[in-house]
Formats: sequence, C-alpha cells, structure tokens
Amino acid sequence: MQLRKQIYSFCFIFFAMATFVYAADTRIGIVNTAKLLKEAPQAEAARKKLESEFAPRDVKIVELQKLIKALEDKLSKDAAIMSDAARKKQEREIVSKKRDVKRSREEFTEDFNFRRNEEIGKLQKLVKETILSLAKEKQYDIILNESVIYVSPQVDITANVLEHLHKLYKKNHIKNN
Repeated sequence: MQLRKQIYSFCFIFFAMATFVYAADTRIGIVNTAKLLKEAPQAEAARKKLESEFAPRDVKIVELQKLIKALEDKLSKDAAIMSDAARKKQEREIVSKKRDVKRSREEFTEDFNFRRNEEIGKLQKLVKETILSLAKEKQYDIILNESVIYVSPQVDITANVLEHLHKLYKKNHIKNN
C-alpha cells in the first residue's frame, strides 16, 4: 500500500512537471553525442594524429614479426642439416624475438589506448562546451542526449552542433596553418 502511494505521488509530480514544462513554452533540444563524436572533423583529425603517431611503432612490430617468420621458415627448412647446437640457438633466438614482439605489442596497445582516451576526452570536452554554447546562444532550456527513445527532427539539434564543430575546426585549422 505504501509503495502504491509512492508510485502515485511520483506519477503526479512527473505529470505536474511535464505540464509546467509544456505550459511554460520550454525549448528542448536533443543531441546525439555518439554521432558527434564519430562525425566531427576534430574526431577525424584525432584519428589521423594517432595513426601518424603510432604508425612507425606498428611498422617496426610488423617487421619483427616478418623476421620471426623468416627465421622459423629457415629453421624448418634447414633443421635436418643443422647441428644440434645451431638449431637450439636459432630456436632460442625465435623464442626471444617472439617475447620481444609480444612485449612490444602490449606496450603499443597500452600506449595507443592511453593516447586514444586522451584524445576522446578532449573531444568530449569540446563537444560538451559546444553544446552548452549553442544552448545558451539559441536559448534552449533543456538539452537531452541520445538516451531518448524518439526524437522529432524539430528538436534534434545534432546537426547544428556538428555545424558549429565544423566551423570551430576550420577556424582553428586556418589559425594553426
């Protein structure tokens, strides 16, 4: 019985607030932040920056893997004619290089994920600041994110935020060049 009263009270308060919001001519906007984080030019710039930053290390790892493959092929081809000591030495070298590759790959992945998270954090901060700026500029009362089940195109301001991000990117890109 107590739970039923709480549910009724909650429903009454919710509908009262909804009526107030509707009656007060409140401006509401919806933003798809996942789309912004994917399509903003700053996101593409961050991806390219990470790619150029980590490409040399990735190339080195791939080259080391090719070297290991070549050593393994040589060992399998020449094992029958190699001395026992030479074969064991080559096997130890292969094992050692495999450990090096594994360690390098783990360090690479860890460093890449750390940098990617840094870049995502910067982008998230920029998107939030842009949304807040646009909300103030366009005098929105409430901005919701994509957790809404249905959004009318009239209240979806994702395109507007994306447009502002493009302008900001061009402005900063021209300034930096």
